Amino acid sequence: MKKYTFSLLLLGSMAFAQKLTIEETVMGPRKYAPSTQVAQQWRKDTKAISYLSSDFNSLVEKNATSQWKETVLATKTELESALKTKISNDEITLRTFPTAIEWVNATSFQTLLTGKKNNYKITYDVTSKQITKVLSYATEGEQARFASNGNVAWLHENNIKITTATRTVIEVTNDSDKAIVNGSDYVHRQEFGIDRGMWWNETGTQLAYYRKDETMVANYPLTNWNEREAVNKDIKYPMAGMTSEQVTLVIFDIASGKKVTIQTGETKEQYLTMVSWEPTGKHIFIGILNREQNHLKFNKYDAQTGAFVKTLFEEKASTWVEPQHALTFVPNNPTQFIYQTDFNGFNQMYLYNTEGKLLKNLGYNDVVVKDLLGFDAKATKINYIGTSNNGLDRQLYQVDLKSGKTTPLTQISGTHNASVSSDGSLVLDQYSNTTTPNEIAVVDIKTKKATTLLKADNPFTGKIDMPKMEFVTITSADGKTPLNGRIIYPANFDATKKYPVMVYVYGGSHAQLVTNKWLGGGGYFDYYMAQNGYVVFTLDNRGSDARGKKFCDVNHRQLGINEMADQIKGVEFLKSKAFVDQDKIGVFGWSFGGFMTTTLMTNQADTFKVGVAGGPVIDWKYYEIMYGERYMDTPQENPEGYAKTSLLDKAKNLKGRLLVIHGAQDPVVVQQHSMNFIEACIKAGKQVDYFLYPNHEHNVSGKDRIHMYAKIADYFDTHLKK
Repeated sequence: MKKYTFSLLLLGSMAFAQKLTIEETVMGPRKYAPSTQVAQQWRKDTKAISYLSSDFNSLVEKNATSQWKETVLATKTELESALKTKISNDEITLRTFPTAIEWVNATSFQTLLTGKKNNYKITYDVTSKQITKVLSYATEGEQARFASNGNVAWLHENNIKITTATRTVIEVTNDSDKAIVNGSDYVHRQEFGIDRGMWWNETGTQLAYYRKDETMVANYPLTNWNEREAVNKDIKYPMAGMTSEQVTLVIFDIASGKKVTIQTGETKEQYLTMVSWEPTGKHIFIGILNREQNHLKFNKYDAQTGAFVKTLFEEKASTWVEPQHALTFVPNNPTQFIYQTDFNGFNQMYLYNTEGKLLKNLGYNDVVVKDLLGFDAKATKINYIGTSNNGLDRQLYQVDLKSGKTTPLTQISGTHNASVSSDGSLVLDQYSNTTTPNEIAVVDIKTKKATTLLKADNPFTGKIDMPKMEFVTITSADGKTPLNGRIIYPANFDATKKYPVMVYVYGGSHAQLVTNKWLGGGGYFDYYMAQNGYVVFTLDNRGSDARGKKFCDVNHRQLGINEMADQIKGVEFLKSKAFVDQDKIGVFGWSFGGFMTTTLMTNQADTFKVGVAGGPVIDWKYYEIMYGERYMDTPQENPEGYAKTSLLDKAKNLKGRLLVIHGAQDPVVVQQHSMNFIEACIKAGKQVDYFLYPNHEHNVSGKDRIHMYAKIADYFDTHLKK
């Protein structure tokens, strides 16, 4: 086992430093945020970056010509004046200068605004101080998608409307049955990377959209307790092994008003993913994934007739196939695109042509591509953020499309959020690590010369006495796989004393708790508990994010089994330390972490004395189809796996104190999970504590989160610490 120590002990006098308050477990991330440049980005076609002023009232810039000195580009007052001139018949209130802007050229940006009468997308010229273009749609509109020709598609409830460039409103769909949902991004429960439900072709003349039919899915009740008499709000929640939604893809032609349904086949309960228009508009591509989620066909269809043209390629797996990215076409080359897949072990990029021929493998070592940033000005190279350092770091890479050669553009160990200027000569690099709160620099790619724009001071100095934290590497239960862990020591740590332990766990897919960034990825509640006398430990077990597909495949059909075995390896590490009180080890987690907490409390009852399980999965047969069946198959196909991982029949093993917390409005892990577990505990004669947040969904947010953390801290103090 290797150990990497990164001290967060503060420099200088600590005479006035104190502990975090329970309120600061929620408010702290804003209160003690390292100084930064908010909403920074490159101005298109320049060697200049823009960001918001410290008071959020101005858009400012730094550029190479002025030696990176800050100057004002536009103020909130100037933008408000331009809005009153251009949109005189509506009232738009700006609390700050808009944070979400997109530069369309060197002098103009676009942003979205909301007025009392309409929603707007405006184009503002920072030189002339004028609004040069306005697109609008109704205030009730949601999930708007903007076409290149000024058309706007938007949703009103379960139907699609289009506001044309001439402000004519077209009703694309008019389904009265709310179980027929058109154009929504909430299709297949937003698995498979789905982040939208409508796609314009490049000319803005045709709109492709999802049509989701949920009429065959049973209603699932969530009770609203705020009415004079409680009422049910029904949602659609297809559980594993039960009837699923049926989805088709439709193309609407504005000129003719005609609709064409893409002929994706007769299998009703398949998944339509990776929807991508060919730049010419002649074809549309769809990844067809079977319900078993082990066979993907990437198909090409005729956009005019909806007819199947050909299958470009297929992916099959004995575990699962999980497409997560639409195609990225090479600029000015409508016959070539980038396809991302983890089929060969790590999510990486591959260059294909539109006939399905693989032209180049663009992967690099075991780097997992996390964010494809885009192409250089000549469209010969791609910039992307990828992993390194055993998944702990994020670095900027550049790959040449022709040669396939990859060049790392950032090197300092840490988590980089970087981008490249339009001309490809400069990198805007923002990074942090466990000793660097935040540093921003512009780096010349050719000379490697870096100009520091901002170097944040430690925001805790003289205010908060933060505990020591270090990373550890632990070998998993398979005897060979290194796992990343984090340990936060108690305040005023004394190695000769014995301390209670709180293990904070998640353990599920697409999440990573241990990262090489400021605070090591630890949350403020973790540090709060350490300040109050706990050793706080976290381990990213097999199945966590950023380590490749094989790292996750071992959990297929048996969620929680290998994850638990890895967590026990973490506990063995803790028990090897003389300062750990082996009789006072507790565990806390939410969602999949709530499942892991309950799993550990019932399967390792002699090890864990106290647990807090928030929003826990208790039996995977009560979880939704898309996520659940990917990892567990159906209960009919895998009865042994469902039985092995269910916690209902393991309630009888409970020995320690367990607090189960749930949001009564939870549409993700429905309350049925915890209610059935409580009933199982009653039947087994086991005492268990239960707390409900009546008005919260899967996460407890806002000020109520302070209440939640106070309850959790008190539970550990009462039952573990004393």
